[in-house]
Amino acid sequence: MTPFGERVRQLRRERGRMLKDMAAHLGVSSAYLSALERGERGKPTWTLIQGVLQYFHIIWDEADELTRLADLSDPRVKIDTANTDPKATLFANRLAREIGDLTPEELEALLAVLDRAQERERGAIGDKHSSLPLVGRD
Repeated sequence: MTPFGERVRQLRRERGRMLKDMAAHLGVSSAYLSALERGERGKPTWTLIQGVLQYFHIIWDEADELTRLADLSDPRVKIDTANTDPKATLFANRLAREIGDLTPEELEALLAVLDRAQERERGAIGDKHSSLPLVGRD
């Protein structure tokens, strides 16, 4: 199951909506929507995402979060490690081979490492911008 599929299924169940009714509203088959929820289909299209947002009357932050989850929900990921440290290639290949054996706790720990790296990068970008001179200020 992908993060997007999991959230869509959760929303559908919380709101008491049937899969076949939602599929009909979105103009897709029940089989397709079920496969999307289970992570057996690729990343959803922008049009489908917009349909889901409209179907559940989702706006603002929740819409941004669902859109972000859709972007992170391609179940067939390709990782380009060209021009990176050889350890990145080793890590990517081992992750591809061994991801199915990781426990939920191990996955959370790896996600936490990635979150820290992302925050570090955001901080570095913010530092670059904060050191720029202010132009046009008195």
